[in-house]
Amino acid sequence: MEPTFNFPAGLSKAERYGQFLLQFRPLIADEHECVSLLANTSAALKEAFGFFWVGFYLVKEEDWLTLGPFQGSVACYRIRRGQGVCGTAWAEGRTQVVPDVDQFPGHIACSSLSRSEIVVPLFTADRQVWGVLDIDSDRLASFDETDRQYLEEVCELVSEAVFS
Repeated sequence: MEPTFNFPAGLSKAERYGQFLLQFRPLIADEHECVSLLANTSAALKEAFGFFWVGFYLVKEEDWLTLGPFQGSVACYRIRRGQGVCGTAWAEGRTQVVPDVDQFPGHIACSSLSRSEIVVPLFTADRQVWGVLDIDSDRLASFDETDRQYLEEVCELVSEAVFS
């Protein structure tokens, strides 16, 4: 049975993520091809939560993230390590939750409609960042600790699948 990512009305954000994970785990269980995993993860998150933009940037060169699979409008091709929200998440190796992108020093505006953002690093088994999950919202303050917790779990599952 294919996942539908439709949730009953009235669920809390944490309950929605819990329902998402129940359907997401079997979706990626037998897949190990990186592009396929990232593409379906982007699609599943967009379908489940209606995010404005969902996608991945991958470490392809020593100092650059390169655009990977995504769902949403046209995006920036490359982001330098340490620049913008994605480059900062990579350089610091920690999730960045940005309630107002206009207040983030050096924010890279791939879309002027983006208002808030969360970026979660993806790690290899030896804790090297190999990419980031980038999610944008067209509303201010869309992301919080609940999003951080569950999206970090999603990224752990994706990394485990890619490197298993």
